[in-house]
Amino acid sequence: MFDAKYERSNFPRIRPEWLAQVAEPAVEPELPVVDPHHHLWDVESAFYHAPEFAADAGAGHRVLASVFVECKAHFDADAPAGFAPVGETRFAVAQANEAAQLPQGHANLVKGIVAYGDPFVANPQAVLEAHIEAGQGRMRGVRVRAAWHADPAFAAPHDGPDEHTIGAPELDRYCAILEEMGLVLDLWVYHTQLDQAAALARRHPNLPIVLNHCGGPLGIGPYANERAAVREAWGKSLARVASNDNVIVKIGGLAMPRTGLAFADAAKPASCLELVERWTPYVRTCIDLFGAERSMFESNFPVDKGSCNYVSVWNAFKIMSAGYPAAARREMLAGTANRVYALGIEELTAEAIS
Repeated sequence: MFDAKYERSNFPRIRPEWLAQVAEPAVEPELPVVDPHHHLWDVESAFYHAPEFAADAGAGHRVLASVFVECKAHFDADAPAGFAPVGETRFAVAQANEAAQLPQGHANLVKGIVAYGDPFVANPQAVLEAHIEAGQGRMRGVRVRAAWHADPAFAAPHDGPDEHTIGAPELDRYCAILEEMGLVLDLWVYHTQLDQAAALARRHPNLPIVLNHCGGPLGIGPYANERAAVREAWGKSLARVASNDNVIVKIGGLAMPRTGLAFADAAKPASCLELVERWTPYVRTCIDLFGAERSMFESNFPVDKGSCNYVSVWNAFKIMSAGYPAAARREMLAGTANRVYALGIEELTAEAIS
């Protein structure tokens, strides 16, 4: 279930007055964007539903579509055991419908849904089928939260993963079911678990696995003064993950406090150039290891909204990718997400065929 105490302690609150200190025009606003990773929730001091996301998405960049990713919100407490997360999928569909009815209506916000995945439920296929039915054509996959670390700085929610989740036989069983059902696995781990993630990918070579948040480099607690060492270890392990052709990386989530790369404590939100300065080594490593066709930029909003504006984060991605060929940039900004999540955005599909 939703753990409000955990969410409050791990995700900065949204501060409109603070965010208003930095207002940037969109860089290359003509380029299409698909945002493959955002949340909608009722977190205290960080309320974020369809109208709030639509306002961000419409602030300058040409966001063609988005993918909602589970955030353990709006679970159905009255559902049978294992089926509570289906309530969140119903909520996401309702939010998609609300987005389409807004004055600046956007039919493709929440075009895809990545639901909460529980490998340990007694009847995983039945739960997945319930998600598909509730998703009304938007269900694309599930996210398994396997991110765990023994240090208290990275304490998981009360019902969160433990050290065994990433290697559990139940997860292998779950992956086999996902593959049979044609669903995508989003996987959230920390950099200390990347070798286990690589092993999982090797065991399921035909399952599309989307590695969240650049593979989770950590930068607080025991890693607070070890940025160079972390980046070296992260890069080596990430290369082993990337050697599996079925793994795609989401590039973003670097403004989460646990990365040590956030700006939540700054006097004002980060500009795109400040993001570029701090994030470029991580972004470039991901692109160089996975290639454009297995890389997709993500906003991770509203989590990363604790550090910067939506326009700034996509400006940063455009600037950091400026040295790559035009076709590669279009893949990372939109094409990869459209293809991996089978969103069927006509403009992008036509480009891929031509």
